[in-house]
Amino acid sequence: MIDPLHFLRERFAVALAAAFGPDVADADPVIHRSAHADYQADVAMALARKLKRAPRDVAAALLDHLPADDVIAAASVSGPGFINLTLNQAFLEKVVKQMSLDARLGVPRAAVPQTVVVDYSSPNVAKEMHVGHLRSTIIGDAIVRVLEFCSHKVIRQNHIGDWGTPFGMLIEHMLDERYVATGSDVGELVTYYKVARARFDADPVFADRARGRVVLLQGGDPQTLSLWQGLIDISVRHFAGLYQRLGVSLSNADVRGESAYNEALPGVVADLEAAGLARASEGAVCVFPEGFTGREGEPLPLIIRKQDGGYGYATTDLAAVRYRVSTLGASRIITAVGSPQSQHLAMVAAVARAAGWAGPEVRLEHVAFGSILGQDKKMYKTRTGESISLASLCEEAVCRASKVVQDKSPDLPEAERTAIAEQVGIGAIKYADLSNDRIKDYVFDWDRMLAFEGNTAPYLMYAHARIRSILRKAQMPAGEESSLPLRLDAPEERVLALQLLALAGVVEKTADSLQPHRICGYLHELASTFTGFYEKCPVLKSEGETRTSRLALCGLTARVLSQGLALLGIGAPQQM
Repeated sequence: MIDPLHFLRERFAVALAAAFGPDVADADPVIHRSAHADYQADVAMALARKLKRAPRDVAAALLDHLPADDVIAAASVSGPGFINLTLNQAFLEKVVKQMSLDARLGVPRAAVPQTVVVDYSSPNVAKEMHVGHLRSTIIGDAIVRVLEFCSHKVIRQNHIGDWGTPFGMLIEHMLDERYVATGSDVGELVTYYKVARARFDADPVFADRARGRVVLLQGGDPQTLSLWQGLIDISVRHFAGLYQRLGVSLSNADVRGESAYNEALPGVVADLEAAGLARASEGAVCVFPEGFTGREGEPLPLIIRKQDGGYGYATTDLAAVRYRVSTLGASRIITAVGSPQSQHLAMVAAVARAAGWAGPEVRLEHVAFGSILGQDKKMYKTRTGESISLASLCEEAVCRASKVVQDKSPDLPEAERTAIAEQVGIGAIKYADLSNDRIKDYVFDWDRMLAFEGNTAPYLMYAHARIRSILRKAQMPAGEESSLPLRLDAPEERVLALQLLALAGVVEKTADSLQPHRICGYLHELASTFTGFYEKCPVLKSEGETRTSRLALCGLTARVLSQGLALLGIGAPQQM
């Protein structure tokens, strides 16, 4: 472990036990960066209430029992009972050097690796992916990358919508039109679906035929299945193309749609009935999980078989939980779906636990997120009120980024500008989403997300490219900077070193909380800290050990920026 906070917490545990006995040894001090010292610990005030002593007295007692070693150079009490801590310079230089030599930049592997299933993206077959799919796709992929970096076994699940009444409508209409789904244009399927939907709503005869087609689909009719598979093939190609452009790590092998659980649904209902958890209610079969009530306080049902004998999302989701635990061996299941689905997923989790399909050792987590809004603070759509396709969003992002890159670096060869514009445009979309607390709505703003100032992807990309330019001017081969001697004499060098060392803690917290904006905030602070260092500490104009040490800090900063962006699924151009 390289993070200084780890060493400080170890020493506080010893001091707490020595000063106040083993009963308080497990008190977890809040330790954070401080403007008054390297770190500030807040533990005395919480303990003071328990011990019925003045906070400053508690803090002073802790200082008396802090181990004397090479980690803490100075410690003092300030304010009402805060403890200011300054690290020993030799210790700080040593751990920064260890970080520089480590391919993982000091981020530890999980002590107990888990099998984690992450359900994300989940578009619908025969429909274009639109801006409404962006958050699940981007947030889910960042979470996958972070967990894999922490050495967990991650199983991606793209739970696509490929079953039910919509396919009865579409296939019946396709048969009427003698259309065979052999092309690759999902837009054509969207047009067919709109017509089929209009016919279903207006023509009772067609609607009956469409429902009958659903029965044929569920029964395995060869012709119906063949047409249905054609729809899936076209749609999956559409999804794959967008994932590739977005830099999302989902593949066709990760697709496991609603249809995959079709044969398991009767068994789900039968098992819940046999366990006494499900019962008939108004012609349907429902489970009434404890703790869920309606507006009038009545028990809230989770319908697992509808009045017509069909099955809905709840039954499929329950089958998915059971499959992911029993077959995939998941000890953690993460579902990236919008916050409106919170109650539904909570009820599914409650039923799965009551049925014994997910024991207390299995973490069932809903990665909820808010909506993307337009400048009018309403759902982000086209001027005509239609959903914006992801394909057109990507295209516009790269087009806008091309103009930005042209203005910033007109002398770059055209091929390089084109490649950089692709990275900047796509990265800007992803970072604008990930940098916000996922539970909140955010306003989609092209100017802000493509700006080279503020907490944006272009700002971080440019910071990385500028450092790489410094290293090139110093004729420093890539990777060689990690072998250079390192000293931290200037205050700005020390501040930069402390910020670099915070990486491990940020990654670990992100893996636990599933909040990618923590990494974004860290990277933005790191880039800003580097700017302060670079303005006060000349690199190329310095000499001797000072020059080589500062080049080492530059190289380490570039590596952390690149790795941090990679955890978000965003590229880091070598030059801009």
